[in-house]
Amino acid sequence: MQGQEKIIVGLDIGTTKICAVVGEISGDEINIIGIGTHPSIGLRKGVVVNIESTVESIKKAVEEAELMAGCEISSVYAGIAGGHITGFNSRGIVAIKGSEITKQDVERVIDAARAVAIPMDREVIHVLPQEFIVDDEDGIQNPVGMAGVRLEAKIHIVTGAVTSAHNIVKCANRSGLDVCDIALESLASSEAVLTGEEKELGVALIDLGGGTSDLAIFSRGNIRHTFVLGIGGNNLTNDLAIGLRTPHAEAEKIKKKYGTCIARDVHGEETIEVPGMGGRNPRKLPIQILGEILEPRMEETFALIKREIYRAGMENIISSGVVVTGGSALLNGVADVAESVLQLPTRLGKPRGISGLVDVVNNPMYATGVGLVIYGARNQSIKKFRIRDANIFNSIMNRMKRWFKDVI
Repeated sequence: MQGQEKIIVGLDIGTTKICAVVGEISGDEINIIGIGTHPSIGLRKGVVVNIESTVESIKKAVEEAELMAGCEISSVYAGIAGGHITGFNSRGIVAIKGSEITKQDVERVIDAARAVAIPMDREVIHVLPQEFIVDDEDGIQNPVGMAGVRLEAKIHIVTGAVTSAHNIVKCANRSGLDVCDIALESLASSEAVLTGEEKELGVALIDLGGGTSDLAIFSRGNIRHTFVLGIGGNNLTNDLAIGLRTPHAEAEKIKKKYGTCIARDVHGEETIEVPGMGGRNPRKLPIQILGEILEPRMEETFALIKREIYRAGMENIISSGVVVTGGSALLNGVADVAESVLQLPTRLGKPRGISGLVDVVNNPMYATGVGLVIYGARNQSIKKFRIRDANIFNSIMNRMKRWFKDVI
């Protein structure tokens, strides 16, 4: 592929859809030149449960993206989500040997901060510096070149189950793709939908996917907290299927076409035709019933997210409000429900800061795919999670051996 180093592909392996987004990097500009989507069958709540089905879905999504972009895709930046993801803050302190702080000192203090006990069945996905403290001066983003005797780092560590990360890489490999890096999906979405001012002032990003709802809180330009809630758009579809007594596939169609989260906004005389189960005759029901079923579930989702924000003590740093993105954010009235439950100004997050197929990707459901392309463009030189060997455990063991060698 000509100019291969300038082509970056984001692969969003979601519970309801697999999405491949192809971006061309020219200077500082990211040009979206291709996109492919295919329904996802082999995942549940963001975790691979059927490898063969997932591989087929990835192949079809990538083929569609290749046709549109007119290029061959060989490597991707993949997204990871699911209830197994956990994020926590850590800190480390080192003494400065010379008269000024060097890049090696920064690496040492980050290593000191990440030296926490992590179970063998978990893998570190991200180590994200929040701020550095030189002596007693805090809020420093880059301490290299500064004078000081003590350097402290605050970092955010994101970990996931080794098997889940392994299965995502395995699915991509079986589809004929190399995985350059794995990124947390809410972190990728933030690259696409948040502005620099929002990250600086303090913002909560809520990515409403099919299987999970992901929360990422930013302040002073850096990530402060991450959380994955195992409730998503599939729960809404399931509620409709039970409430309307209709097949799951029909409930999904009704949700996409008529779904609303605010029952009071629907006029009482409007009706929809609902197919019956097992060959029973279809029934006509007032459209208002959709709001009555979906509104409580949406309120519950945001109430659980609000509880997590307060549990983490982050309620006072979200000054600029909330940004809601992801496929389930397309439901009518989602932003209004979020605003009333969280008591914070809320807007819908769509991909920004890109060119090319802007009209095609100007949709919350493509936030993660576009975000993975932007993430890949910013981290091209950093290959933290390059897995080409068949066994991820070898890579983890090698990393641990290197770490022990450094400690000893």
